[in-house]
Amino acid sequence: MRTVQRRAAAAAAPGSVNGGVRLLLRAEGLVVTAAALAAYAQFGAGWGWFAALFLLPDLSFLAYLAGPRLGAAAYNAMHSYLGAVALLAVGVLGAAPMLVAGGLVWCAHIGFDRALGYGLKYAAGFGQTHLGRIGRPDPW
Repeated sequence: MRTVQRRAAAAAAPGSVNGGVRLLLRAEGLVVTAAALAAYAQFGAGWGWFAALFLLPDLSFLAYLAGPRLGAAAYNAMHSYLGAVALLAVGVLGAAPMLVAGGLVWCAHIGFDRALGYGLKYAAGFGQTHLGRIGRPDPW
């Protein structure tokens, strides 16, 4: 039991979650992904567009070339539901089907990332997220 507790404590950096809360947040990501996929399937915008747009938010990784602070800000801007839901709302209210499709793909991407454990980033580095540390543990 002590080994499990040590691993959990090591995985949870200050400002990140662990245990049941982390599992709940990852499950929410899975539910958002499933809901966005179901809505997109009903919407009928075509799966070619879905595939083409799905990884688009990950271009924000390029901002890490300018440093971890700017990289984290760009990543978080593209991986927050704020922009995705705003795009979706504008598409629905403005009767703009392509914006609705884009918002659904964006939500699916964010949910998928969260389900995999990729959370919002801290400026301390790419591996420090609100869902805990990602990547290999430090060897020391």
